[in-house]
Amino acid sequence: MRTLATLIFFVAAFRLSAQNQLILNADLGKHKINKHIYGHFAEHLGRCIYGGFYVGEDNTKIKHTNGVRNDVVDALKKLKIPNLRWPGGCFADTYHWKDGIGAKDKRPTIVNHWWGGVTEDNSFGTHNFLDMCELIGTEPYLSGNVGSGTVQEFIDWVQYTTFDGTSPMSDLRRQNGREKPWKVKYWGIGNEAWGCGGNMRPEYYADVYRQFTTFLSGWTNEDKIFRIASGASSSDYKWTEVLMRDIPHNMLEGVALHHYSVIDWNKKGPSTTFSEEEYFTTMKRATLMEELVQKHSNIMDKYDPEKKVALVVDEWGGWYDVEPGTNPGFLYQQNTMRDAMIAGVTLNVFHNHCDRVRMANLAQTINVLQAVILTNEEKMLLTPTYHVMEMFNVHQDATMIPLIVNSSDYVLNNEKLKAISGSASRDANGVIHISLVNIDSKKEQEITLDLRGGKFSSVTGEILSSPRLQDHNTFENPDKIKPATFKGISISGTTLKGKLPPFSVVVLELK
Repeated sequence: MRTLATLIFFVAAFRLSAQNQLILNADLGKHKINKHIYGHFAEHLGRCIYGGFYVGEDNTKIKHTNGVRNDVVDALKKLKIPNLRWPGGCFADTYHWKDGIGAKDKRPTIVNHWWGGVTEDNSFGTHNFLDMCELIGTEPYLSGNVGSGTVQEFIDWVQYTTFDGTSPMSDLRRQNGREKPWKVKYWGIGNEAWGCGGNMRPEYYADVYRQFTTFLSGWTNEDKIFRIASGASSSDYKWTEVLMRDIPHNMLEGVALHHYSVIDWNKKGPSTTFSEEEYFTTMKRATLMEELVQKHSNIMDKYDPEKKVALVVDEWGGWYDVEPGTNPGFLYQQNTMRDAMIAGVTLNVFHNHCDRVRMANLAQTINVLQAVILTNEEKMLLTPTYHVMEMFNVHQDATMIPLIVNSSDYVLNNEKLKAISGSASRDANGVIHISLVNIDSKKEQEITLDLRGGKFSSVTGEILSSPRLQDHNTFENPDKIKPATFKGISISGTTLKGKLPPFSVVVLELK
């Protein structure tokens, strides 16, 4: 018996050590992949709001509802975006919400000194945004002004948007045409307080946060406010440590984290003519998300072992040099298969850490950074990132089930990254979905997946791929990259086998 047990152990160890050997434990899993991981971000930056979401009520060339593009609304409904963060970003800590309500011809202008130095007229304000969220069917996530605002201004905004009783701000809302309050659960207490939000020390921000949140309660008649602290930049673990240590957890529902897949902040590189070396560096930054989430979660676990406080990655994505000839402050960049890789591996990380990561926001929705939509006057296109997020949204609110991935390496210039990333979930109907990403720029990856804890008779799949990493959709050819049926997979008994093409994203469905 001892010899047999030893043999079984070594056989199991050999199988696990084989390259691209995956194990799915279909009967395990207890944590839900919160749909809010699929959130988005809309800042007053470049052409995200004006010319992106909003084209104005008087526009006769583009079909709209109260100035909001109908094609954008339809696309975001299909994407099933659960929440939308607004008005920033850095812009949030210079934004005074009362400038964006009331008669439009009486609203003051504002100079957006963070992004391009443009003057905007505040024609898109609180009513426009919250009504747009209702139109899309998504929950608003409002980022409050802590850097240049006051506690009173902040609580007035909460009262204006959420209070159904009689009060100065709810009465003002009614005067401006909205009788009933909106449902606004998610509130950010400032943004990047360590940088553009005030260049604060974490100890100082923790006290400011406590001051602001002290006065935020008591205005909503429905759900409790979900308060999100301005969190760390990438590997600033001290910031998370101080916030978790110094803020009472009954005043805190979420701590943010920002991380961008950027080659070099001084030389970000082009969005479409990048080299393989630049691609590899970008993916090294993207896959770093696993380490960041794990280490920030470990700190949070020390102070919050019951995981009551969520890690909210409310800014993530690729960041490159702007497109030639465009305003450097508008952050307009194209979106290639490289961005599809970033989206796939990042969402897999969030899925696998869904016990702590319960909300996230891709930066940004339209025409800025890793956008899911690009617009040009009446034209609109969906990017590879859009297609990945649509393929992956089968995981929303499903139960994460463990997927062990033993991957081969993607090697370049004596550096290596794991070629394959993956995650899996079981939905309310018992259907299993597996998302797989092969980031290797040259090699097809052959996989063997050991199916445990269930009986499956069929597998279907969808794939996003293209001949070149630099491929992207254009207004002249908007469907160059789009999902297709994946045929490179088969199932026999408890074993699933397939081949993942270079730089491809695949979602499988098991029944």
